[in-house]
Amino acid sequence: MNYGDLIPILPNGKGFIHFVENPGMAFGLELGGKWGKILLTLLRIIFIIALGGALRFLIKEKAPIPFIIAITLILVGAMGNIVDSIFYGVIFSDSPYHGGIAQFLPQGGGYGSLLEGKVVDMFYFPLLKTTYPDWFPVLHGQSFEFFRPVFNIADASISIGVLSIFLFMRKTFNRYAQFQPKQKESTNQPLAENQEASN
Repeated sequence: MNYGDLIPILPNGKGFIHFVENPGMAFGLELGGKWGKILLTLLRIIFIIALGGALRFLIKEKAPIPFIIAITLILVGAMGNIVDSIFYGVIFSDSPYHGGIAQFLPQGGGYGSLLEGKVVDMFYFPLLKTTYPDWFPVLHGQSFEFFRPVFNIADASISIGVLSIFLFMRKTFNRYAQFQPKQKESTNQPLAENQEASN
């Protein structure tokens, strides 16, 4: 695909495969300049290492399975984006907007150095296009689109993981906390009975 190409995947213009490259974080957010990009990539690496350690600890401590799945979704999503960030600047040429296809391992080198790669995004779902009503403060009359950001599978994985933690983990941990004391009581009960018998 050329940079910026659109391939419809839903009727009535509600969903597209849309090839763009994101120089920053999820959904187009970014830190400015070359050093901002390098710093962002390094922060992603540190985050992945820390999250991997946390996931190992959670598995060892037998944390609730839904929580482990949510953390895993965040981890694999972050890993997917970090591959683009580390390597794509070195192995691909720049993608001109509607002007040709990027080359793999070009002779003159890639469009950036290690840690400067852009993340490839490809899903675009403009489900609703309208304008803000006249009574809406500040933005009245301006166009509004939901959902505007272009994203990839890694972004979706991170978002699902984070949302599931916020929405469902309190209930999961409440159940987990209720279950834990029963286990401890059942293991301590024989000790209490033995002490009474010895007295």
